[in-house]
Amino acid sequence: MLQRPNRIKRELVHNGSIIDVYKDTMELPDGRKEYFDFIGHKGAAAMVPVLSDGRILMVRQYRNALDAYTLELPAGGRESAEEPTFECAYREMEEETGYKADRKDVSFLLTLYTTVAFCNEKIDIYLAKNLYKTEQHLDDDEYIDVKAYTMDELTEMILNGEIVDAKTIAGLMTYKAML
Repeated sequence: MLQRPNRIKRELVHNGSIIDVYKDTMELPDGRKEYFDFIGHKGAAAMVPVLSDGRILMVRQYRNALDAYTLELPAGGRESAEEPTFECAYREMEEETGYKADRKDVSFLLTLYTTVAFCNEKIDIYLAKNLYKTEQHLDDDEYIDVKAYTMDELTEMILNGEIVDAKTIAGLMTYKAML
């Protein structure tokens, strides 16, 4: 049976607006000490927003980490670690797409951890149906294009490498498996 390493110390290296970076001092099962990087994240949520004709609303936005535009499900970080992910996903869908659904038409799909080797970011993904148009409410630093796609189009974009975002791929493929 594998023995669990023991964390001796966790030091905050950087306190950021989205993440906190830590240096962990770990004692390994054989007694050696090693240092691990750890990124703390308060979590996020995403939505698979399905229009009445079956098309799915997607957002295209610039991602600084990739220096590229990506096609993604509407999503965002929780305002606090206590905010329910349902509320986060519900809010972000309307803010980013300008569409909303009655709460009864939103259901949980899955939970995923984005990068288990060094980060605790957890994303809950929901499904929204029976959408109705409202108004986009973008943050000051957001520039987002919204477009609807069929599941077949999105599957092809995943398979040919146009869609590379993990939460988007997981959410879409889970939804596709339900169809």
